[in-house]
Amino acid sequence: MTDREQGSLSKEAVRERVWDDLEDSGVARFPFPPHGRIPNFENAAAAAARLADQPEWRAATTIKANPDAPQLPVRRRALRDGKTVYMAVPRLRDEKCFLKLDPDELEDYDAATTVSGSADHGEQVGPAAVDEIDLIVSGSVAVCVDPTPVSTDDDSGSVDGGRIGKGEGYSDLEFAILTELELVDEETPVATTVHERQLLAGDDAAAISFDEHDVPMDLIVTPERVRRPAGQEGENESENGTRAERPDGIDWSLLSAERREAMPVLDRLAEQR
Repeated sequence: MTDREQGSLSKEAVRERVWDDLEDSGVARFPFPPHGRIPNFENAAAAAARLADQPEWRAATTIKANPDAPQLPVRRRALRDGKTVYMAVPRLRDEKCFLKLDPDELEDYDAATTVSGSADHGEQVGPAAVDEIDLIVSGSVAVCVDPTPVSTDDDSGSVDGGRIGKGEGYSDLEFAILTELELVDEETPVATTVHERQLLAGDDAAAISFDEHDVPMDLIVTPERVRRPAGQEGENESENGTRAERPDGIDWSLLSAERREAMPVLDRLAEQR
């Protein structure tokens, strides 16, 4: 019996299905293969442009963005719009665990926003030097929209706006760290840009369970449209599902001693508890 027939759909099964579909349909873009990563997709620049039309974008002066290929147009647009961009150092492995891209200090925005170029052109800073974040942009493998309600008291864990990443948990952990540092709060909008083929709706979306540490999306932007999950106002509001509460900090029970030791920022925050 498959996961779907059992009434649940594992995140790993969703990842493989989405990666396969993007590749088989010809929608995937470099780097190849899409598997094992936040997949790049056709017309990612159009999704970035649509995000830039939203009020949350216009109101933001500082953006925390992921470093992956499909959000490259987002990072470039942010700098060209005069916004400061922060990116996490890979695996948060350094004491200075963020890269700051200041549009006033950079000459080549295109070079500075690539994965390798951000390290060369950006300023590596510690948490104390990070400004309050106005908007977070996350990369996704898949996102749930309009999960079919099972019942009025459904506690299956399905989430309208639930995001599935590549499975390493760094995006959610970075949000939790920023929350602990009081650089984001429950009002900070979280957006993702994806292809329509990365959206899961109806029964499939309802079959996926999310945990308390998973960060739900407030804006789901494709090249064609904007989705705002349940409880959000604006273009293409959804009607079904429950918008999950955000994590209010780090769930220390999920972090091994080895992982804490590998990330100096976690050790510092643990000492402050």
